[in-house]
Amino acid sequence: MPPMEHENVHRVALVAFPGIRAFDVSVITEVWGTDRTDRGAPAFDLRRVATDTTTPIPMRGGLALHPDRTLTWLNRADLIVVPGLDDHLTPAPARVLDALRRAHARGITIAALCGGAFTLAQAGLLDGRRAITHWNLVGLLRAHHPHVTVVPDALFIEDDNIWTAAGTAAGIDLCLHLVRQAHGAEAAATIARSMVTAPFRNGTQAQFIEHPTPRADRDADTLAAVQEHALRRLHEPLTVADLAAHAGMSPRSFARHFTAATGTTPLRWLLEQRIAAAQKLLERTDLPMPEVARRAGFGSEVTMRQHFASRLATSPRAYRAAFSAGSATGGSSPIAR
Repeated sequence: MPPMEHENVHRVALVAFPGIRAFDVSVITEVWGTDRTDRGAPAFDLRRVATDTTTPIPMRGGLALHPDRTLTWLNRADLIVVPGLDDHLTPAPARVLDALRRAHARGITIAALCGGAFTLAQAGLLDGRRAITHWNLVGLLRAHHPHVTVVPDALFIEDDNIWTAAGTAAGIDLCLHLVRQAHGAEAAATIARSMVTAPFRNGTQAQFIEHPTPRADRDADTLAAVQEHALRRLHEPLTVADLAAHAGMSPRSFARHFTAATGTTPLRWLLEQRIAAAQKLLERTDLPMPEVARRAGFGSEVTMRQHFASRLATSPRAYRAAFSAGSATGGSSPIAR
């Protein structure tokens, strides 16, 4: 039985047509189609939207998706998600492309997973905008849609309220990020724990292009130990030199190996962890701002406020007001897209 429709839930539309990938459909369904309200997660209303509701959508592996809403439901959606494609040059139905264009014109957030970027490109929504797809499809997207600015190494990016993601697991990253934006870090973490995946990953897909070597595997083990060490000591004034010493490397060598393995620098990674720690404290506790800043390792409330402004386009106080346990999280997010 489909979920009841309510005005106070986040409405998500999964756009379906022949050729969509079963994996991406499963990711979208797992994130927004599973009721986790008993664990404190927000309520979602996920609908499978197609040109009509009478014809099942075939997918590989003998699977089929049964639409429960027509394209007119996109007018009601808060978020539209387009799955990737088995054949990345599959033409989407003209009515689907028209509906996506109208939805974007109305300001509805649209996200595409993996090869779903090709569908948005067919609609002309990526012309003159930045987009990403699986690293192995970057050249194909550039060749068939030369007006798209294809970014080769992101996990996911946004341009003009349109989100695109790299391949496979990056679709999970983007879906959780969209939950985090709309409902806060704890909501995304609750869903991630249920899925047994990381609430967020830093870096780019460049780290996945080359095959790992035995030396790279050893480096990864060392760096994982350093990251675990750092996460237990975020309240301390950690430096790259401190982390390098724990890894038994020079700071320069450590920074090089860290960036190669994670796609981000040690300082940027530390900052992301501190922001994530502060978000959890702001959501879960009533600690005063100076104490939140201390526990997250920012040193001062001023420094924490500066990083929230530059990274999240909001202030710690506004974040707490929107996402603390005592606030209503069903409204719009103060975090800029």
